[in-house]
Amino acid sequence: YSPFFQHALNSGVRRYHVAPVLCQRAKVAMSHFEPNEYINYEKLEKNINIVRKRLDRPLTLSEKIVYGHLDDPAKQEIERGKTYLRLRPDRVAMQDATAQMAMLQFISSGLPKVAVPSTIHCDHLIEAQAGGEKDLQRAKDINQEVYNFLSTAGAKYGVGFWKPGSGIIHQIILENYSYPGVMLIGTDSHTPNGGGLGGICIGVGGADAVDVMAGIPWELKCPKVIGVKLTGKLSGWTSPKDVILKVAGILTVKGGTGAIIEYHGPGVDSISCTGMATICNMGAEIGATTSIFPYNERMKKYLGKTGRAGIAALADEFKQHLVPDSGCHYDQVIEINLSELKPHINGPFTPDLAHPVSDIGAVAEKEGWPVDIRVGLIGSCTNSSYEDMGRSAAVAKQALAHGLKCKSKFTITPGSEQIRATIERDGYAKILREVGGLVLANACGPCIGQWDRKDIKKGEKNTIVTSYNRNFTGRNDANPETHAFVTSPEIVTALSIAGTLKFNPETDYLTGADGKKFKLEAPDADELPKLEFDPGQDTYQYPPKDGSGQHVDVSPTSQRLQLLEPFDKWDGKDLEDMLILIKVKGKCTTDHISAAGPWLKFRGHLDNISNNLLIGAINIENGKANSVRNALTQEFGPVPDTARYYKKMGIKWAVVGDENYGEGSSREHAALEPRHLGGRVIITKSFARIHETNLKKQGLLPLTFADPADYNKIHPVDKLSIVGLKDFAPGKPLKCIIKHPNGSQETIMLNHTFNESQIEWFQAGSALNRMKELQQKSK
Repeated sequence: YSPFFQHALNSGVRRYHVAPVLCQRAKVAMSHFEPNEYINYEKLEKNINIVRKRLDRPLTLSEKIVYGHLDDPAKQEIERGKTYLRLRPDRVAMQDATAQMAMLQFISSGLPKVAVPSTIHCDHLIEAQAGGEKDLQRAKDINQEVYNFLSTAGAKYGVGFWKPGSGIIHQIILENYSYPGVMLIGTDSHTPNGGGLGGICIGVGGADAVDVMAGIPWELKCPKVIGVKLTGKLSGWTSPKDVILKVAGILTVKGGTGAIIEYHGPGVDSISCTGMATICNMGAEIGATTSIFPYNERMKKYLGKTGRAGIAALADEFKQHLVPDSGCHYDQVIEINLSELKPHINGPFTPDLAHPVSDIGAVAEKEGWPVDIRVGLIGSCTNSSYEDMGRSAAVAKQALAHGLKCKSKFTITPGSEQIRATIERDGYAKILREVGGLVLANACGPCIGQWDRKDIKKGEKNTIVTSYNRNFTGRNDANPETHAFVTSPEIVTALSIAGTLKFNPETDYLTGADGKKFKLEAPDADELPKLEFDPGQDTYQYPPKDGSGQHVDVSPTSQRLQLLEPFDKWDGKDLEDMLILIKVKGKCTTDHISAAGPWLKFRGHLDNISNNLLIGAINIENGKANSVRNALTQEFGPVPDTARYYKKMGIKWAVVGDENYGEGSSREHAALEPRHLGGRVIITKSFARIHETNLKKQGLLPLTFADPADYNKIHPVDKLSIVGLKDFAPGKPLKCIIKHPNGSQETIMLNHTFNESQIEWFQAGSALNRMKELQQKSK
């Protein structure tokens, strides 16, 4: 809201001027950046009532918001885990690394303007090196072409643009765009962060975002709902992060696939709004569609402090639709007593390997993991709130009082310009610097591999502890020997001061500069600043009312940006005698399929970024990464080179994968690249949700073994044929003929999750091609 209107909300004028506005329920703006886009709780209420009458049962909160956004609530078939829902999300958010391809696809659609409020956030292309200001300026210089493209494309097509330095997309969304009952999709897997404010916020690929921006109903398989009942109360060293670290240990990296995690119970009220966001954020690590908390006073308090008291007042009026119904049914229930929950630390190499902090030192020694901590890193989209920084500063302040600084290197990433400015004003940043910390730019930084790390050499075995969300092999620094552990910011700070995993701040003592032993007290900090937030520098670019005259420049010689060419249509024939590019052994995340870090600079250039296709995946034939046999030459070489060779020879190829293939990031490049280089089929034991959808969107066939043991029947030297595509239909398995080099063959069955419209994507060559076909028909 404007300063005048905010003053009215916070003053005695409020009753006279504001109450009539609130009576006009639908006239509360979704965001003060879009004063003419209003929250429509009436429509949500109407849809919920239609569905409740049809289903004749109590609804979970997740169901209320999801079904409340149905395109046709009266006729939509609804069965959890089975049917596909056609939905109308309220808005779209894109981070700069994925926005490039999303906007290139939107440009290719030929549409003049986005149909729903949409934003671009510049947070992924800033590399951590020397500190905030220097790193930001360096990023602006290096990425000028990309930032200019995103800025002008945003202006032309009606998309708000958050400039580099504004902060991490999910923190900006929480501060400005998420609200109770919203349905928001974002081109980043940690979009569920917005569930901390009671919204259904879902990570998707860029093609899904294009559908919503084009005004097309968005499809989502009707999610199951896993209930997590929280009892007791958080206290001491235990933090909101420990809730999701514990849940990850219970459900594993794929236990939430196809489900929304819905937190409820009396323990919820002991968690701050930003703490709830932390828990929802890292739900991505268990494969959940999203996570959500019910609307409560902690959310209301946060909305008020971030200038959105009007939204809180409206949410109060519709609260019955923003909490679960009494007696609602969950597909699975987990119960956690917060009073008994201990601080946790998860890792290394996977975010679901959970340990109590009290045990990690002994476990590390037993497993041969380095116990000395080289670097501690706090911040990221998961843990960079005012409360997080305050609790970390409270730990650091105690160390400084005893003459200690961090034994490990220590970095701090503020989540947004507003957080940075406020922790500078309130002294937290000063304390964190004094204890030895380096304050980085308001960006993703080392969490996504944007880290020019100098203190070790590649291949050197070492340990880092972070308050991030992911710790896959090589993710943070491209070193496969870095053992990364994730925990809360206050535990990271305490461990960085001690310099070792063998330190338990709940029980162990440190030795001060005077030689006396002392114990750190559990940190305590305000969840929100006593004064108003300091907004810092203005980093938002409003789209003009009419952007039709705006020019968007993509140079044909650019190495960073490339206009898209349509993929080829299906030729109506079965896919016969495909070569196997690689049979993947073990975990294969989107980091393995399309690495981030230095490759981020090519996210707008499909051909260039395709040079990282599957370079991190382990080939079962030789146990090596980025080394596969060329079936035509019999020579071993890099995966992308081999794929390009097959494409040049006109040969289609397939990938064979293991469990939960494509877990991790929402990056659709992991689907665009195999399609661009001639791939047609990905066969696995199971898929992560976002990646499976991304593959379908680009015209590929993601298929799963009807019998997972059939994974062992396929060998890298075999040829594969998928037959029965002329009769391709929802729910009907496909036949795969495996041809072995000795001339023998065997047949296995493959399952799929395609519905009718997704089959049309495959037949058209991609979802974007199908959209264009429909546009032509409508004309």
